Amino acid sequence: MIILEKNRTELFIDDFIIEKTNGTVLRLHHPVSAGKVFDFDKAWEGDFCFYVTVFKDDNKYRMYYRGWPAVNNSENVYTCYAESSDGINWIKPSLGIVKIKGSGNNNILIAGENGTHAFGVFKDENPKAKESEKYKALGIVNKVNYGLGAYVSPDGINWKLLHPEPVLTKGAFDSLNVGFWSKHEQCYLAYYRTWTEATASSPYGGKRAISRSTSNDFVNWTEPETMNCGNTPIEEFYTNGTHPYFRAPHIYIAIPKRFCPQKRVITDEEATRLKVDPSQIQGISDSVLLTSRGGNRYDRTFMEAFIRPGPDIGNWSARNNYTATGVVPTGYDEMSLYVIRHYAQPTIFLERMTLRTDGFASLYADYFGGEMITKPLIINGNEIVLNTATSAAGTVQLEIMENEKPINGFSLQDCIPMTGDKIEYPVRWKSGKSIGELVNRPVKIRFVLNDADIYSLTIK
Repeated sequence: MIILEKNRTELFIDDFIIEKTNGTVLRLHHPVSAGKVFDFDKAWEGDFCFYVTVFKDDNKYRMYYRGWPAVNNSENVYTCYAESSDGINWIKPSLGIVKIKGSGNNNILIAGENGTHAFGVFKDENPKAKESEKYKALGIVNKVNYGLGAYVSPDGINWKLLHPEPVLTKGAFDSLNVGFWSKHEQCYLAYYRTWTEATASSPYGGKRAISRSTSNDFVNWTEPETMNCGNTPIEEFYTNGTHPYFRAPHIYIAIPKRFCPQKRVITDEEATRLKVDPSQIQGISDSVLLTSRGGNRYDRTFMEAFIRPGPDIGNWSARNNYTATGVVPTGYDEMSLYVIRHYAQPTIFLERMTLRTDGFASLYADYFGGEMITKPLIINGNEIVLNTATSAAGTVQLEIMENEKPINGFSLQDCIPMTGDKIEYPVRWKSGKSIGELVNRPVKIRFVLNDADIYSLTIK
């Protein structure tokens, strides 16, 4: 039995609440470009800036990323920081933490080999977290023993290691390894790079994969569990980008970069003209959408690309089109993602892309219509609110059933037809009844729609 508590939002990104369909499908939506939003134009940034994390922190947006001007110099790597009041206009504050050529006038948080290749930051939502550890990160440490170090900070700027030794050691880790506090699972989660044929003597072998560990204290972690995508082809995910969705934290959104290392598109002439680093000509990438509701399972409802390289030939070099960890709200009806373009080229930049709020995917029916019936539900609230969009000719209606029969006052004929495009569209009944009278009663919802998308439902 699925319990939908008040204020819970369910996205139509998997079949979690779906029992059967007739004429409806789940369809993927693709982010739309909002243009270049960030240049990596400082001397300490360079063509190999990568591994971006973005999250909204009260009234501020924070961005963390790698600066790497010279890929053949592992000491010349930096963890950099930027911030914004709107997620669109970004500044690189002068932090004075690290000096370059005698000056601290830069936005560098950490310099050198430890922690800087990939530094995955999050704000700790654990209500028991100490104020001095309000921000946490997983970063590669390899000065002594190789693995992931647990970093903490009171302000997201000044960082220190929580534990002197790496806290995760069984993995390859040469990717952006992410962590967060899961309200849903009541523990810390870490998602990181492993390989399908790793051995005790080498963490590499086979194909790149994603594993997960859990912890109660951010120091002591469980053994790695390889994430399972079900009965889908094995593909190489260069990153994972897993994080709780801000409107439904029981659902984890993952936007990994899918890497095709054996394919090549860019020609020698194009590579020369674009000044692509020679190490990044072979191989191409895009981004896909995965979701999880906990455990070591990703749901891969959609096999097609979520974000394509597009017509710009500069996006067809290797390790390009990496989507930053973090989908953030940038308006009531808009959320933003950030994508690295022109990687390993002098023109490297970050592109902002937008989606409708909750708009990763939708339950869709064409002009001729269809329906979907949910699994048994307990609805503990007073109304159902849909995020939906129809054509002028399209409609959405609901019916609530008990023992496979419509409940009096909540039949399809009782539901006032919905036409329009709203992030919040309350379901109304001709009887004036409230679903509050159905609390603790096992019911099913029948959705009937034509020429319409339903992105989510929320219980109010």
